[in-house]
Amino acid sequence: MSSMTQIKPFSDAVAFHGHSCPGLALGYRAAEYALCALSADRAEDEDLVAIVENDACGVDAIQSVAGCSAGKGNLIFRDFGKHAYTFICRQSNRAIRLVQRPEPVIERLDPAVSAIRSRMMAGTATSEEQTEFHARQAAIIQKILAMPIEELFIVQDVKPDVPERARIFLSVQCARCGEMVAEHRARVSDGKFVCIPCAGEYHRH
Repeated sequence: MSSMTQIKPFSDAVAFHGHSCPGLALGYRAAEYALCALSADRAEDEDLVAIVENDACGVDAIQSVAGCSAGKGNLIFRDFGKHAYTFICRQSNRAIRLVQRPEPVIERLDPAVSAIRSRMMAGTATSEEQTEFHARQAAIIQKILAMPIEELFIVQDVKPDVPERARIFLSVQCARCGEMVAEHRARVSDGKFVCIPCAGEYHRH
């Protein structure tokens, strides 16, 4: 990370996401660590790439802090259901992967919070329990933001599998619905271009 780089504060990630939560704090720590470990600046273009393996709260922090986004082409989503994040720096050709430790971090920091959270999710928590839950969660978030990264993630240097830079494709008109679709996502049906929804599925089971 260059000497002029400033890591965005956690409050910016909260503003982007809409609320503060432990998952957001974990994503924030992953992005913060990645920028430092790779000596990378927040991505203005595609020099820094993030490969995320879930679509949970932490991904919003990565977008806010690391500047990786789907629209820019440097946020790649792989629907594996894992709290794992790989960051690739094109300039240095280095990459690191952070995988959340198997021990549940929230329960590790506050074993009593699980029962209250269950009642919160079920809508049966009393007003006193709701107040207690928010206070406990705020304390957990502050601990996550201050903990050594090794207590949150397993960090690995990995071989960079540098993805192709984002490409701009021509659009074609779907012969059925009339809507425009990117050429590389179109299908051919009866010799004509159609979009994926209009193409339908073919199954033999």
